Amino acid sequence: MTRLREAHCHLYQHGRSLGMVQLSDCRGASDVLAAFGVSAESTTDGSPLIGQGIRPDSWDDPRWPSLAAFDEVTGDRPAAAWCFDYHTLLANSSALRAAGLTDASPDPIGGVLGRDAQGKLTGVAYERAALLVWDAIPEPPVERRARLLSAALDDLRTHGYVELHDLKAQPWLPVVLRELEDPMKIGLWPLVKDLAAMAQSAQEWSNDRLGLGGGKIFVDGTLNSRTAAMLSPYADGPAAHPAGMLLMTEADVCSAIEQADALGLPIAAHAIGDRAVRTVLDALERVKPASRGYRIEHAELIDPEDIDRIVRLCDRFGLIVSVQPCHLLADIEALQRAVPDRLGRVLPIRTLIDAGLAPGVDLLFGSDTPIVRPHPEDSIRAAVDRKRPDSAAIAQCEAISETTAWQCFTQMG
Repeated sequence: MTRLREAHCHLYQHGRSLGMVQLSDCRGASDVLAAFGVSAESTTDGSPLIGQGIRPDSWDDPRWPSLAAFDEVTGDRPAAAWCFDYHTLLANSSALRAAGLTDASPDPIGGVLGRDAQGKLTGVAYERAALLVWDAIPEPPVERRARLLSAALDDLRTHGYVELHDLKAQPWLPVVLRELEDPMKIGLWPLVKDLAAMAQSAQEWSNDRLGLGGGKIFVDGTLNSRTAAMLSPYADGPAAHPAGMLLMTEADVCSAIEQADALGLPIAAHAIGDRAVRTVLDALERVKPASRGYRIEHAELIDPEDIDRIVRLCDRFGLIVSVQPCHLLADIEALQRAVPDRLGRVLPIRTLIDAGLAPGVDLLFGSDTPIVRPHPEDSIRAAVDRKRPDSAAIAQCEAISETTAWQCFTQMG
């Protein structure tokens, strides 16, 4: 039986998502409001209302629900709806108040608060502004963590996974996972700011099934939010950041690499846009770390000039390109609107393999669940067909065979 590796997931968040308001099938703002209205009526315990899966780029009218309309259906308790990429959040007034945000609040560094023509908050928050709101919404009680993790592991197991990599592991996660004694092999990649503490405690919880992989950083945002950092402007980019947003400078990335390397560990860098990918490559060449196993996560667009550099750095630093072809299925409309002049080099999987990356070794597949569902078949179909049944193909020249696609998911050794 094939042993599959889920190379990019968010385990605790996947467990939480199983009980969220599911919004991926919504076709517009009215559907989102209707779904929250049903949830508000069926849950009367005053707990926050949380939804996920919004895809405005797939709507005929890609406008988010207004703050007033969202307030009307959610009431006084905190409510929030994640865009499926978890980089944009719609919050109601109660959630905004909990985060201390008002019309007079400035945009946080690395984030944007949506505003109307009068400068009033719309409830939509991007990147670090979204995290400000999210962090102010009460989490489930600590005693529920083990149950949520067990549900997530059981669900992932149904898809054939025997190994997973958690790419934003919470500091408390390893201790709870150790106590669960689940047979799943798990590699943890906490944020770099938490890496030293987790490395120091690793001898207390690590074993042959649970280990520390390295640190995680976010170099840019996402395509759907138009915050993925590009070398050229988007066709429809906002005036505030027409070519996306670098959330970390090259110097910041160098510092993160140095911190991880001092612990003998690599980093995994969220880098979706070609400018973000190049920033990571530049930083690696500048620092020249001794540790190996560095990863670029997502890499939806790579400048052609950087393909050979990636191959060289695979040999030199054990660089791994970790992609999620299933994102293509959700991103088609966003890609067509945002980068119509660059569609031919979206997710250059075939180019990377032809240049020398080995499927399952240097090139890994994952889902990024709960950003999208963790079904490996979605990534297989996306890598092979490069389209949904209802859409045109994106960069058909980058298609690979089904056998090769499964190799990218297969656990080695």
